[in-house]
Amino acid sequence: MDKKKIVIALGGNALGNNLPEQMEAVKTTAKAIVDLAEDGNEIVIVHGNGPQVGVINNAMTEFAHKDGSDPTPLSVCVAMSQAYIGYDIQNALREEFLNRGAKLPPVATMVTQVRVDPEDPAFRDPSKPIGRFMAKDEALKEAGDRGWIVREDAGRGYRRVVASPKPKEIIELSAIRAMADDGQIVICCGGGGIPVVAEGKHLAGVPAVIDKDFAAELLAESLDADMLLILTAVEKAAVHFGKPEQRWLSEISAEEAERYAEEGQFAAGSMLPKVQAAIRFARSRKGRTAVITLLEKAREALQGKTGTRICEK
Repeated sequence: MDKKKIVIALGGNALGNNLPEQMEAVKTTAKAIVDLAEDGNEIVIVHGNGPQVGVINNAMTEFAHKDGSDPTPLSVCVAMSQAYIGYDIQNALREEFLNRGAKLPPVATMVTQVRVDPEDPAFRDPSKPIGRFMAKDEALKEAGDRGWIVREDAGRGYRRVVASPKPKEIIELSAIRAMADDGQIVICCGGGGIPVVAEGKHLAGVPAVIDKDFAAELLAESLDADMLLILTAVEKAAVHFGKPEQRWLSEISAEEAERYAEEGQFAAGSMLPKVQAAIRFARSRKGRTAVITLLEKAREALQGKTGTRICEK
């Protein structure tokens, strides 16, 4: 099997929903990643942070209520989540390498800022819910006091919503590249990265959430990676998912994938951004391939035995 430079995008199933679950989940995650590293591949890891950043945001907001201070900015909560998730992944990888008696490569977490465009249309229509559920009266008061935008969420109460803009630039890219070129396994762009906008020489954090699959795709392009490997909770993407005519997808062209996406075959907020990121990467340069598969099937997917492979034909 050819050795490749791979950017891995880890879905939520790789991390669990709380701290105890995360400490167990990363053991399985580490096995899949070490498999690929042992095959000689250069590995860079991007991960989600949905439950984790929500817990941090809720805790900081609750503290602010009791303390009478302003809540910690969401961008700072993302930075916190990057560090503590990276800490668990680093230790899990170290332990897995040592358990196998394998050579232990340096593993490091890079707290990563990702620049977004302040004119991104997503800022005009925030849709990503974060934080705790609130009654309508409380939500409207918070909106008035703090300038939040709040919306009703599936009959469960009101929540703050923020924008989900597309990533434009990975600020720490040169450091990530240098570490990867040195043979290190780098964990970066956690939660899609800390969203920042450029204000002259200053980078200012903004209340937004960047989709981690799009951030992983931009990173893969920027590092000139051979493959974008999106690890999730299903072995393959499917069309007509959950219906009698459901069909699993093995190898498809970027054009086919785009057509299925336009038909609404992939659920927004779950499989759709994964497929969109895969299409973008496959089209970014001839010979690049994106693969979507189950975390535990990563090595088999790399060998072409499973997963949904998207490439430009």
